[in-house]
Amino acid sequence: MTTSQALFDDIAVAESGTRAESGPRGAGRARVKYPNRDQIELRASDLESLLAQGHRARIVWGYVVRQDLSVLYAGIKAVEGGVGRAAIAPEILYALWLYATLEGVNGARTIARLTQEHDAYRWICGGVQVNYHTLADFRAEQGDALDSLLTDNIASLMAAGAVKLKSVAQDGVRVRANAGAGSFRREEKLKGYLEAARQRVAALKQEVEDDPGAQTRRRQAARERAAREREARIEAALARLPELAHIKQRQGKRGDEARASTTDAEATVMKMGDGGFRPAYNIEFGSDTESQIIVGVEVVTTGSDMAQMAPMVVQVIERCGGAPENWLVDGGFPAHEQIDAVAEHTRVIAPVPKPKTRDQDTGADGGGGTDDPPQPPAAVADGYQRKLGDSQAVGDWRERMATEEAKTLYKDRAATAECVNAQARNRNLILLPVRGLKKVKAVARLYAIAHNLMRTISLAPELLGIGTATSTI
Repeated sequence: MTTSQALFDDIAVAESGTRAESGPRGAGRARVKYPNRDQIELRASDLESLLAQGHRARIVWGYVVRQDLSVLYAGIKAVEGGVGRAAIAPEILYALWLYATLEGVNGARTIARLTQEHDAYRWICGGVQVNYHTLADFRAEQGDALDSLLTDNIASLMAAGAVKLKSVAQDGVRVRANAGAGSFRREEKLKGYLEAARQRVAALKQEVEDDPGAQTRRRQAARERAAREREARIEAALARLPELAHIKQRQGKRGDEARASTTDAEATVMKMGDGGFRPAYNIEFGSDTESQIIVGVEVVTTGSDMAQMAPMVVQVIERCGGAPENWLVDGGFPAHEQIDAVAEHTRVIAPVPKPKTRDQDTGADGGGGTDDPPQPPAAVADGYQRKLGDSQAVGDWRERMATEEAKTLYKDRAATAECVNAQARNRNLILLPVRGLKKVKAVARLYAIAHNLMRTISLAPELLGIGTATSTI
């Protein structure tokens, strides 16, 4: 071996990506190609080639571009021939949120990062740079627009014959709020926090007046904004205390024990599925039993489902132009006044509770159910018989639930509602990424649209352009 070979052997190996290993005795050292992951590569490729045909991102985009998004375009101020920076196309933001929802991603910062790292998100953006502020603002501000788009989605499925609206199953799913249990405070504490927050805002303003150069303009503005937001959250918590105190009193507890959150004043401590109590929102879904399409979605701040049936029936009538023949709910929904309220629109299919005897506890159970009064022993034998004081609608409901038809129909409730709830959980609807009822409603509507989109693939693929000559996916 020459001197020059000994000097440059290691450099040659590093440059070529090869590696020498000892071979059998008497043989030379084996030379193999070994991975070198530190090298920089420049690749020439187009975004279109990154995703296979039929990829979920393509399906989402094919759905979005077929929608009437005029409600989203209405808020764009930049116009042709005018001044100002061009806005990001609503199709991109809408498609990003839909695709992320289907993938179980619910954070704006995470989506913004994925638009730089993940091929599917990059494909949707098509070279347009998207930051997390824009994504978060879209979800927070377009709640009403998403509600309108959900209505359009349901209308198109009904026109295609995918949704016949014979029976609707309703159920609520309690989702953990973005607030800690330690953020709940009673009135006395909240008033103290409010006074401290107001003093903080005043001190920051005085600091600017005394020494304008003490902080940079941007940092000082951020501090003042944070102080004002905290003051507003505490004021909102104080404003909600009377409502929470009324709920406590209805449960037979002291009203002054009511507590509200300084993080999310509209969150309520609810009993969760595992038996624990946590801050949460109750998201109600109404779903067509035959197609499992979500035709109604609402968010409420109470843990009980008892008063939620009538409002959902009204919403479905407004969305779909009519009510279903049957409305399927579990035993937590059909309070007598709710049955009376919907009687002229639909038939309630819900289990009749076992009648209470005089020696049973008739106190508030805090969890819903019907409001049957205690009955004499003679009336306890058959809960399906009309009872003294029943309205016509309530009496009809009791007799209806004694029939085999109603019992068969009721079996569809769990098969539909529980499946829809499970799909939402599987898509990470476990901990809400936002605070406040308005933003939570936007999240719930995104989940409903995303769910319906996946059902559309099976029920009406032509609405997505799948299998047509003009398919874009």
